Amino acid sequence: MGEHPEIVVIGSLNADLVQNVDRLPKPGETIVGGSLQTFSGGKGANQAYAAGRMGASVCMIGQVGSDGLATLLLESLRAAGVSTELVGESDSPTGAAIILVLPDGENVIVLSPGANATVTPELAAERLGVVREGGYMLSQLEIPIESVEKSLAVARERGAITILDPAPARPLSPDLLANVDFLTPNETETVTLLGEPEFAMDDDANIELAARKLLALGPRTVVLKLGARGCMITTGQDSYRVSGFKVTAVDTTAAGDVFNAAFATALAERQSVPDAARFANAAAALSVTHPGAQNSVPSRGEVNRFLSEAGA
Repeated sequence: MGEHPEIVVIGSLNADLVQNVDRLPKPGETIVGGSLQTFSGGKGANQAYAAGRMGASVCMIGQVGSDGLATLLLESLRAAGVSTELVGESDSPTGAAIILVLPDGENVIVLSPGANATVTPELAAERLGVVREGGYMLSQLEIPIESVEKSLAVARERGAITILDPAPARPLSPDLLANVDFLTPNETETVTLLGEPEFAMDDDANIELAARKLLALGPRTVVLKLGARGCMITTGQDSYRVSGFKVTAVDTTAAGDVFNAAFATALAERQSVPDAARFANAAAALSVTHPGAQNSVPSRGEVNRFLSEAGA
């Protein structure tokens, strides 16, 4: 990696502790699940790992603890070619997520932030010196919100293009959203951002309406992720759908992270926004056909073959 990577990811690094279950337990109930598996995860690390797998020059910014889980996470990132020089060590334990995966591939997650909570605005601003003009910065919401806001502001000041995955879902301030070039929510995150939990995105007209409402909150472009249905891209003038791909889902963990990483990688290669979104849809579709977070990330070659076979 050169002094200034194409893509800088600031965010979380978590160990994902995953169990397959037939159903969720009721309060007070104990159920038997499958074997406990430990995967490298965290939305930030997933995006950095996936961008590395897609062939981008990537640097990860974040915090881990001084424990065995930290070693697992850092080695995983390095294996994908990601620079980890700006991942610091905290007195707090490495972040972790408990993930229960249901038979249809959907999941529920309980997060323990740990060291991720020690990414302060000051720390973020200092390490973001690596961001270059015309480069890309990816962020999510698993580090303190004030640090996300500071990161976006610093990246924009330095002339970078900012991509925010507003997950886990929470309302965001106009000040924060004003520094977002590409906002990439899924449907759940969209209704949370809009403060309209009953909003139904059951057809293209409503999806476009939701995207335009999001655009009014401040970001320059909204890329509304719709899973197998692809995504809706909305800017000040245009709104259009980019179709998804039908696959058999095994585990949807990290699909959104893979989308963002692939989207940023394609944009950094100067692909058009629609082409970048199609590439991202393909990468995300492939990722849900395998279990785990980083384990499920396809290689660049696999995505290219998939697109070629799909007639792209």
